[in-house]
Formats: sequence, C-alpha cells, structure tokens
Amino acid sequence: QVQLVESGGGLVQAGGSLRVSCAASGGMFSRACMGWFRQAPGKEREFVTAINRAALAYYADSVKGRFSISRDNDKKMVYLQMNSLKPDDTAVYYCAANYRCILSTPPNSDPHDYDYWGQGTQVTVSS
Repeated sequence: QVQLVESGGGLVQAGGSLRVSCAASGGMFSRACMGWFRQAPGKEREFVTAINRAALAYYADSVKGRFSISRDNDKKMVYLQMNSLKPDDTAVYYCAANYRCILSTPPNSDPHDYDYWGQGTQVTVSS
C-alpha cells in the first residue's frame, strides 16, 4: 500500500522561503510521477508543479520562477522548494503520486491522473 507523508510546512513571512517534503513508502518510487497541489480556504484544489520519471518538471504559471520541484529516488522523497513566497501561496499543500506512468509520460497537472495523496501540510505566508 502506497503512503505519502508531507512535512515541512509552517509560517513564513512574505518574501521568505520554505521547503516541504514528501516521503513515499510502499511502492516503486522510481516509477512514479509525482505532483504537488494546494488548496486554500474556500478555493478549489489547484495544481502547483509535477515531476515525471525522467525528472522533467512542469510548473503552474503562478509559481514559475519561484518554486522548484525535485526528487530523490534513493530516499523515495520529493521536495518542493518555495522562494519569494507571497500571501497568496497560503494553502494546504498536498503531495500526489501516479504509479501508472511510464518513462515517457510528461509531468501532469491533472489531479485525476494521480492515485495516491498525502494528508497535506499547511503553509501560511504572512504579509
């Protein structure tokens, strides 16, 4: 059974940085396509970034140039480095995994393509 556990959320001032992590267990992580999504109060869940098996990344326009996704297959971890944070980045951040993707699958922003989700970690950016 695949499990995803996020960590590293917290409170940060606008302009600051934060790194959230996602630890995966129970599956062949190197074969997974991974994504980060977020959901702010009263808003729908939205795509943030994704990384495929070839470590190619794709970013939402709202975070491009500020956020960076990476993965460590040996540690079964995926990271989201967030710089130049804004109050609008405040949300619960969720890690998601798609273990059905193949090597050529591009990083994907569709949440319906992800089979497993973590419990989320809160990121709050104060102004």
